[in-house]
Amino acid sequence: MPYITATDGTSLHVKDMGAGKPVVLIHGWPLTGDMWEKQTLALVEAGYRVITYDRRGFGQSGHPINCYDYDTLADDLAVILEQLDLWDATLVGFSMGGGEVARYLSRHGRSRISKTVLLSSVVPFLLKTSDNPKGVDISVFDGIKQKIRQDRFGFLKDFIPDFYGVSLMHHPVSQGVLDWSFLLASMASPMATLDCVDAWGTTDFRPDLQAFTIPTLVIHGTADSAVPAGIAGEKAAAAIPGSTWISYDGAPHGLFMTHAERVNEDLLRFLATP
Repeated sequence: MPYITATDGTSLHVKDMGAGKPVVLIHGWPLTGDMWEKQTLALVEAGYRVITYDRRGFGQSGHPINCYDYDTLADDLAVILEQLDLWDATLVGFSMGGGEVARYLSRHGRSRISKTVLLSSVVPFLLKTSDNPKGVDISVFDGIKQKIRQDRFGFLKDFIPDFYGVSLMHHPVSQGVLDWSFLLASMASPMATLDCVDAWGTTDFRPDLQAFTIPTLVIHGTADSAVPAGIAGEKAAAAIPGSTWISYDGAPHGLFMTHAERVNEDLLRFLATP
């Protein structure tokens, strides 16, 4: 079943691999479900059923002109869970994908879900407001969108090295990984790339946090410049009762690749915990 149809007719490209308890991996912006290569291999080899999918507007899914709000994105996730008849599933959301986890739980409940993982996630709220004074100023998101409009591919070439913490003296990933990530990001529609900046940058998930009533693992890197841990992961972990908080010292945003072995170990340990 490579494609599942969303409620508005948008085709969602889905990969369903392995057997066992289901783990649904939700990708970040501006990549695709294929970003989970390292985790997919580890999970399938450990005996789990792994489901990845391309968010609408990204990868091989349909590219509608609009409808990139989190209610719609959470409903897409719900359709996938229902069509694949997934129960006792773990939802793992990276970066923007953490928003889908939060909105899915508050919008559709936890009946199909047993555990959740927030990895470098945007939850609970990134935007600077009067009641979130340490957040990111709206001008930052406006600047990102302006660069995308001017030269989306130039923006991606500059953005992706920072995503993985690459600098003149530090190369945590190969050139091949950078090129591969650029190709994945280039597959997105320009509308989705733009509109999702507003979605992940300005959506307030604080009201959704009360829906986290199941075991939750929160992982974030201390050197994450894209989604700083102090305004995201740390706050999410503090607000979710009983959550497990793990901080990766010096890890950048794209730790699913730069720290893949450790992420896989922590994920498998969490999945195995009763």
